[in-house]
Amino acid sequence: MRKFAIMGPQGCGKGTQAKLLARDFEVVHISVGDILRWHVQSHTKLGARIKRIVASGQLVTDELVDDIVRERLEQHDWNYGFILDGFPRNEAQALFFLERYDVDAVILIEVSDAVVLERVLSRRLCDRCGLDYNLILHRPEVPDVCDVCKGRLLVRPDDNPEAVRERLANYHARTRPIIELFRRKELVVAVDGERPAAEVQADIRRRLGLGLGAFAPELP
Repeated sequence: MRKFAIMGPQGCGKGTQAKLLARDFEVVHISVGDILRWHVQSHTKLGARIKRIVASGQLVTDELVDDIVRERLEQHDWNYGFILDGFPRNEAQALFFLERYDVDAVILIEVSDAVVLERVLSRRLCDRCGLDYNLILHRPEVPDVCDVCKGRLLVRPDDNPEAVRERLANYHARTRPIIELFRRKELVVAVDGERPAAEVQADIRRRLGLGLGAFAPELP
């Protein structure tokens, strides 16, 4: 069984890298962001609350994220392990994670603030199927139209320069110290996230001793 966390600033490619690992190694990708977006897209009461928070450039409360992760992990559908994306975000959550689970590694994707800003401001989200696009790397065939379902591609409400800078400041102030906690326990595997996604994935697999196997760098 493999149990990983994947960390890094917004826009560093955590979701892409986690999905590639989940696809080939039968670990469950547990994305806090995906869970929160599901609530927003499903117009739940929690979703309305989340929408107000992220539109202001703030993060949802640590208590809310803590509850979501605990509930998700208690489903125990991760027979071969999991890769946790978007958690932990503070020292209390990190200590809970270390004490409760036998963590194999914390994958850290390192990207400069300038690259984060460029990537995030290029993101688009389909309002119908939820597919993510990045206009730097993945342009739709027709501008502003989803290739899969022909829905509209929209800018997320929180993808604006002020909100991105606020989240980066929060990341450096609160998340970087958690990474140092993991470093002291020799769990951190750091990779350069400014390279193409396939190179980042290959580096992660080498560093984790997973082997490349029949690695196909593209997601379906």
